Amino acid sequence: MTDTITATMARWATDLTYSDLGEQAIHEAKRYLLDSLGCAFGGYRQEDARIALAVLQEIGGEGNATVIGSGAKTDPVSASLANALMVRVMDYNDIYWQQDPSHPSDIIPAAMACGERVGRNGNDLTVGIVLGHEFEMRLCEAAFPGIRERGWHHATLTAFVSPIVASRMLGLTWEQCQHAIGISASRHCTLGAVTAGKLTMMKNTVDPMATQSGVLAALLAEKGYTGPEHVIDGKEGLAHCYGPEWKLDVLVDGLGESWRIERCGMKAFPTEALTHAPISAVLEIVIENDLAPEVVEKVHIRSLARAADILADPSKYDPRSKETADHSLPYVIAAAVADRQVTPAQFEQDKIMDPRIREQLNKVEVVADPEIEKLFPKLQRVIVTIYTTDGREFTKQLDYPKGDPRNPLTDQEVEEKFDALAAPVLSDEARKRIKDAVWSLEKVGSVSELMDLCRADR
Repeated sequence: MTDTITATMARWATDLTYSDLGEQAIHEAKRYLLDSLGCAFGGYRQEDARIALAVLQEIGGEGNATVIGSGAKTDPVSASLANALMVRVMDYNDIYWQQDPSHPSDIIPAAMACGERVGRNGNDLTVGIVLGHEFEMRLCEAAFPGIRERGWHHATLTAFVSPIVASRMLGLTWEQCQHAIGISASRHCTLGAVTAGKLTMMKNTVDPMATQSGVLAALLAEKGYTGPEHVIDGKEGLAHCYGPEWKLDVLVDGLGESWRIERCGMKAFPTEALTHAPISAVLEIVIENDLAPEVVEKVHIRSLARAADILADPSKYDPRSKETADHSLPYVIAAAVADRQVTPAQFEQDKIMDPRIREQLNKVEVVADPEIEKLFPKLQRVIVTIYTTDGREFTKQLDYPKGDPRNPLTDQEVEEKFDALAAPVLSDEARKRIKDAVWSLEKVGSVSELMDLCRADR
C-alpha cells in the first residue's frame, strides 16, 4: 500500500535534525525569529491583542509556556494563540506568495510553546522554525489556482503545518505526527470572507487560531488521539474538496535538498503584501521629486486583478479601522503621499481619520493589467504614474518590493525594525539581551531562557 502524503511529511519532519540544516537556513531562522519577536512586541500594544490576552488570561490553564510581553505563564495552547496573534496583528511579519499567500512565521509560536513544555533548546527551536517555513511555503505552491482564488483563506493551509511543528518540538513519533495533521486540518477550514470587503479583527486572528489548532492537535495525538491519515490526498481530503488542480508532489519532492525559508520575504511595511511594491514606487517618486500632497492630482496604479479587487474595492476608499486601512491600497498610497512614510504610526486611529491623508484617497486609481497578471507570482510588478496639478507626469515600474528575497532586509535593517517595534515596551538593555540571544541561538540552553527575556520592562 502506498503511503499517504501526510505519512511522508510526518516521517521526514520527525527525522529532521539540526545537523541536517544548511548554514543559510539556520541564519534565516534567526532572522525570522528576531523579526517575529519585534512584531510581537509591537502587537502587544494593539487593541485586538489586549482583548484576546484578557480572554486567554481568564480561560487559560496552568503551564510553563510564556506569553510575550506580560511574561505570564500558561498552557501551550493558550500561549501559542496569544503569541501568534501578537506576531500577526500588525500585518508586519513575513510574507510568501506563490499560488497562495502565507505568513509562515505565524507558526513560530507553536514551536516556542511546545519547546517550553518539554525543555527544548535553541537548536530545536531553529529546526521548528525551518520546518514551519518548509511545509507552509510548499503548500502555497501546490494548488492551481491557489485556494485564495477559490474563496478560502490561507489559514486553511496553516492548520496542516502547525501540527507538524508542534509534533516535532514535542518529540512525537511520525505516526502521532500524522494523526496530529489529520486532527487539525480536518476541522480548520477558513473562509476568505475575513480578508474581503470591510475587514475586522478576525483578519489577523484566523492564522494564529490555525497555529493554536496545531498545538492542540499535537497534544491530543501525544495521548493517543487519532485523525484521518488521508486528509490531503484521500477521499474528501484537501485536494478533493479544494479542486480543481493540485500538484501534490510539490509537498514532498526534494525535501532536504534545499530550504524554502531561504526564499521567504520579510515586510518593510506593516501592510498587505501586494501594497508593498506600489508603496515603494510612490515613495521614490514623491521623495525624489519633492512632491507636496497638494501638487499631486492623481496616482494611477497598474497592478494585479486581485489587488484591484481586494485592495481597492469601495470599502477601501473609506477605511475606518486599522484592519481595513492596512489592506487598503488607496489608504497606504494616500499615507505615502501625505506623510512620505508608511509605518505603524500611519495606522493609529487618529492618523487613519487625518484629513490630510483622507484628502488623497480619491486621487488613487487602481486598474488591473492583464500583462502584469501574466508575470505573477515570479514578479510582483506594478507601474505607478503620478500626475501633478501643474502638468508634470512621473512613472515608476517596480518588479518586487524591499524585503523580497531578491532585495532582502539586511541583518542591520532587521535589528532596526525590531528596535522600532520593541522600544516602547523594552529598555535598550532588554532589547540587546534578546538580540544577542537570537543571533547566538545555538548557545541557548532552553527555549524558556529566551522566552524569559521577552517580558516588557517599560
